Amino acid sequence: ADVLKCIRMLTFLPMEEIRKMDSWEGSQLNTAKEILAFELTKLVHGEEEAAKADEAAKALFSGQNAENMPKAVLTSDDFTDGTIDILGVLQKSGLVPSRSEGRRAVEQGGVTVEGEKVTDIKTTYGKDAFEGEGLVVKRGKKNFKRVVVE
Repeated sequence: ADVLKCIRMLTFLPMEEIRKMDSWEGSQLNTAKEILAFELTKLVHGEEEAAKADEAAKALFSGQNAENMPKAVLTSDDFTDGTIDILGVLQKSGLVPSRSEGRRAVEQGGVTVEGEKVTDIKTTYGKDAFEGEGLVVKRGKKNFKRVVVE
């Protein structure tokens, strides 16, 4: 109900289209949420940025094309003996401001790499792990980056 209320108040969608949404249930409500998110992002940031955000969210949550996902680039200098630890990945990608904050995020179970929860702060990754499309690293539910090496 709140989603439809917000759509009515905050978007320029035709009322006829919004009235059709009144009967939506279940997974259709998720579609209404996506429409609301897109329309509000378009209002604030413009249609191009809204489209990028929409594609990034779809890439993250449905495993589609990761091309428009926010990207972080590691360099050869970021690796020690060909590996980098999870705290370095988090800090260099900008997901945390410091290694200590990264440590807390890992210990509290808020970090995943390619959908796998990371619980050990000593977890390391070789350069080859970041080849191709890189690794999707998430901190919490909404902060994520595709980390690649150049």
